[in-house]
Amino acid sequence: MKKLKFVLPAVAAAGSLVAWPAYAHGFGERTELPVPLGFFLIGAGLAVALSFVLINMTVKVGGPAGYPRINLLGSPWSRTALTSPLLLTPIRTASVFLFGLVIATGFGGDSDPNLNFAPTFVWIVWWVGLSIAIALLGNIWALVNPWKILYGWAESLYRIFRPGRDLALGHEYPQGWGIWPALVLFVLFTWIQDAYPKTETPNQIAIMVVVYTVITFTGMAVFGKNRWLRNGEVFSVVFGLLSRFSITEVRVTDQEACLVCSTECRDLDGECIDCYECLERSNKHEFNLGPFAIGLGRWQPVSNDMLALVVLLLATVTFDGFSATSAWSDFQSFVRDVYGGGGGEIFNSLTIADTLGVLFVPLGFLLVYLFFSNLMAGSAEEGVTTLEMARNFSFSLIPIALAYNISHFITLLVIQGQQIIPLASDPFGTGWDLFGTVDYSPNIGLINARILWFLSVGLIVLGHVLAVYLSHRVAVRTFSDPVSARNSQYPMLTLMVVYTIISLWIIAQPIVQ
Repeated sequence: MKKLKFVLPAVAAAGSLVAWPAYAHGFGERTELPVPLGFFLIGAGLAVALSFVLINMTVKVGGPAGYPRINLLGSPWSRTALTSPLLLTPIRTASVFLFGLVIATGFGGDSDPNLNFAPTFVWIVWWVGLSIAIALLGNIWALVNPWKILYGWAESLYRIFRPGRDLALGHEYPQGWGIWPALVLFVLFTWIQDAYPKTETPNQIAIMVVVYTVITFTGMAVFGKNRWLRNGEVFSVVFGLLSRFSITEVRVTDQEACLVCSTECRDLDGECIDCYECLERSNKHEFNLGPFAIGLGRWQPVSNDMLALVVLLLATVTFDGFSATSAWSDFQSFVRDVYGGGGGEIFNSLTIADTLGVLFVPLGFLLVYLFFSNLMAGSAEEGVTTLEMARNFSFSLIPIALAYNISHFITLLVIQGQQIIPLASDPFGTGWDLFGTVDYSPNIGLINARILWFLSVGLIVLGHVLAVYLSHRVAVRTFSDPVSARNSQYPMLTLMVVYTIISLWIIAQPIVQ
């Protein structure tokens, strides 16, 4: 096993030398790099490897309580300003209005996705833009979730007529379900995003929103609002995971509230962080500003379903980028040849190919991650199982997923996202000009291929460096022997170097010759 720390990184470095050439595809512009692509791949991989050496030599890992926090609610005026109904009520009302507007424009607006508010808002502003904002700033979704807001309003109204009664039926949530309902819904959402041919069709978006609304309200009504939000409402689960990377956290300091929480909300250090059920019950809480990614290093058990969600997040965003490459086009052509190119408008050879990608790419990621976790367990030699290693180190993959996500979608958000400006004036595509912006033309010069490439390199390397740091924290906490802690990280380092190279190659496809 000692040879692994030399052999595995060497294999990763050699792999970068034979990286496929990158072809321009999808960006609309090609650029020449000052050095060949392979040199960038090698340099990025070496930068990640060097960060491992420096972090292990210089970083002393303390407990989770040791990181700096600034309580933004520390003074009476800031608490009043940030928690006042004068601020929160208009935000929540606007969220519900936009929710209704998506449904209304989906059913009643122009059928052309380019002239309808729903597709641009849902896929670019909400899914891409809000995901990035949550990962960087904090869990905005907990404040603006329209399903949570509407159900909360219904609860308040119900208690006016039935004081002391709960709107929910209060059935016990099955202990073995965990977050599997949210995970299943996220797989379905991923299939719709990456494989369903009518993803951008306005009325299809409206139908999907209505169906999901029924599912969500049913889950809340049967098991209770907070319980379903924590386990079954897929976007609360996913956005809550992404927000662990952000610079903010909500910390409940009233331990009495935790005693009646529907789940065990405190981590192994006794901290109640980002539990919005406890937040509703207690006035003793903090809204803290802290370092990026520190929330991913909290000492908290990771379940198998949460491990599956982390791997799925990383795999799906990677597949979304890979599906735009010439290599995936070749696979689609192969599937079309096998199935004869037949089929209907929805279920055809293209849908089959993309469905295979949605299903098997995450499975492949999981098998690869378990393989390296097995190497980690063997390197440490402290009796930790492969699955325990996979769970313990899973959150260190989140910065990698986020870095790739931002790199992959930044062009979509910055360029195509501008289309929301004219659509705000004419959401139904009927010729309105409510705000005088209907003639606005997107500025495609805000970002070019060269800037995008160097930004992507920086983000992906930084994401992997943060992953190395988190992995180091976990290893020190997991193993009592410093040698075992260090040895356990060599396979993970190799995995990160390999993924750095793969990520940059995929990002390079649309923009580099």
